[in-house]
Formats: sequence, structure tokens, C-alpha cells
Amino acid sequence: MVAGMSDLSHLFEPYTFRSGVQVRNRLALAPMTTISADPDDNVSAAELEYIARRSTGVGLAITAVAYVTPGGKGFPGQIGAEHDGRLDSLRALASRIKAQGARAVLQIFHAGHNAPPELVGGDVTSASTVPSPQPGRGDVPVRALSGDEIRAIIADFGHATRRAAEAGFDGVEIHGANGYLIQQFVSGHSNRRDDEWGGPIERRLAFPLAVIAEVRRAAAQAGPPFLIGYRFSPEEPHEQGLTMHDTFALLDALRAQELDYVHVSLQDYAGIPRRGGHPERSRLTQIAERLGDTPLIGVGNIWTAQDAAHALDLGATFVALGRALLLEPEWVQKVQAGRTDLRGTFSPDDREALTLPEPMWGMLTGFMLKDRLQAAPHPEPVTG
Repeated sequence: MVAGMSDLSHLFEPYTFRSGVQVRNRLALAPMTTISADPDDNVSAAELEYIARRSTGVGLAITAVAYVTPGGKGFPGQIGAEHDGRLDSLRALASRIKAQGARAVLQIFHAGHNAPPELVGGDVTSASTVPSPQPGRGDVPVRALSGDEIRAIIADFGHATRRAAEAGFDGVEIHGANGYLIQQFVSGHSNRRDDEWGGPIERRLAFPLAVIAEVRRAAAQAGPPFLIGYRFSPEEPHEQGLTMHDTFALLDALRAQELDYVHVSLQDYAGIPRRGGHPERSRLTQIAERLGDTPLIGVGNIWTAQDAAHALDLGATFVALGRALLLEPEWVQKVQAGRTDLRGTFSPDDREALTLPEPMWGMLTGFMLKDRLQAAPHPEPVTG
């Protein structure tokens, strides 16, 4: 129990995952894009400093997402896990995280139709030819993956998992959220296939389930303990996009996989559904109920210790901290000590003090972190 903070003590309870991986508390560093890799897509010194500092208090540190195959790169300054030449880079990343006492998890993905053409040789691919809904991307041609290409990408997720294990990571998180390739297969908006990989929701789930199976195979060869997590987004705004009904089908399938955890991507951890589900109960609660005994990581607009405790009350097993740890790298240590002097604003003079890489800082300027913050304007970091 944390002295003077009995109502928050459950945030600091240790936990043992199904795989046998143990963590010291229920707090995680959320995966946030730093766009700060070296020009060769290896992890940069600045990124190592950024993540090491923010790993000192959390139980689980989830990296910015790494692409598993060259055609799946999603943005400049992204780290790669697509060949064995990345092992030294990945080892450095895992080592810096684990030296701080946190468990290191490598997030892995394929960007699908969200890949910038200039980063993938002009060959943007997805489940179908539906273009990315991102602003300005409607005219970018998209090619539907062939069956052989789909199977090759599934194998690439396994290869990346094997590299993560060899590099010393404690696990991987499969990135099936935020509109990237795995979600593109699950969504009826972006998946218009009529073969074994498309059609009704049961067949649209074939791709993520095949990825999980391959990742599990690679993890088993690495030897226990090695955890496997899966991240997803519960809803999409566009026509034929994901609803809570689709998400419940996904959650049922994920529950049957007996993963170490499932990580929901939310803008607001306490938000209610837009389409489907119970309209007056939080999505987090409904997701937790559907998952049963599968651990759930909640995230989204969590700033204070009270926010974090509330997320656990709503059904989360763990709480991921994103922008709160950008502003206050020692958030966990301060809360555990009973301190309330959490940083609430930042200025251009704070970049070095906050150990934020210059490319990431450039992305942050221009958008307010939260309405109540009197911060320099800056855009919300892309997660994972």
C-alpha cells in the first residue's frame, strides 16, 4: 500500500501475465510515435534517452511501432524490425528499457494503405483498393494484396517477433489499431475482398488471427516467458466502418486466444460508444466485460492519478500513460510518493529538460495537449 494514498494503491500492485512475465505495477508507457529514428531507421540516441527516462517508473514500456516489412513503413523516422541487421538497434532499445526496471515490449505493424508512397517505392497496399481516409490521401492508388503476399506478411510478423526475443524484449504488441493494415482487414469499410480473407466479420478476422498464430509460434521457439499483446481501435467513423458490434466479435476471438493482454486505443478512456453497444456505458467497461479474464490496458486522456484509478475502476487491468509522461517523465514516481506537483504546461524552452527528441518536439508544437493546459500549441502524438 502506498503511504497516504490507499485509494490509489491498486495502481502499484504487481502482476504476473499468463506467459509468466512479471511487472512491478499496473502502469504502462503508451506507444507513441517519436519520428526520431536515425536516417537508416535504427533507433537513435535521442530516442533511447526519451524512452529510458519514461521507463523508470512504469511496469511495462511499449515502444513506438516498428515495421515488419519494407512495404509496411508508415512514416519517416520510424524504426524497423524487418531484417536481422536491426538486431543491434533493437538490443539497445530493449536494454535501455529493462535497465530502468520496466518490462520491454516491441510494438510491431504494417501500415497498409496509410503508408506514404515515397516510403514504400510507390507500392501502397491493403486488404482492398480502398484508399486511406487520412486527409489528402484519397487520390493515392492502393493495390490489393495477393494471397501469397498476405501469407508473406504474416510470416514477417513472426520474423519480427523472433528478432524481438533475440534482442532481449520481454514481448511484442501486435498493432491492430489506428487504421493500419490489421485493422484494414477487420473493417468492412477497407476490406471488400470475397476470398478467404474477406466477407462477413468472421472471415475478416482471419488475418489478425493468422498473425497472432504466427507470432505465438515464433514466441514459443524463443522460450518462455515472452508475452503477446494485441492493440485495437473499437470504432471507425466512416460508412461500413467498425462498430461496437464488430468489435465484440473481435473481442470474442481475442479472448479465445488467451493473450497476455489486449490494449484498446481510445481518445478518452471514459468515452461512450458512437455505434453499437450500450449507449450510456463506457466503451472501456463493455470491452472489459467482453474480454472476461483477458487483461485489458486502458488509455486515453489520462492525466492524473485519479484518472488512472478511475480507468481501473471501469474495468482496465492496466493503465497506459501517453501525453502525461511526455509532460511529466517522473509521473509515476511522483504519484507513488504522494506528490501532486505534476507538470501541467510546457514551453519551447522545456524540450531538453523533458528529454524529447527534436523531431518529436517539432511534431508536438502547434497543438494544445488539453483544453485546460496553457501549453504551447501542438498536435497530439500519433500512438504506436
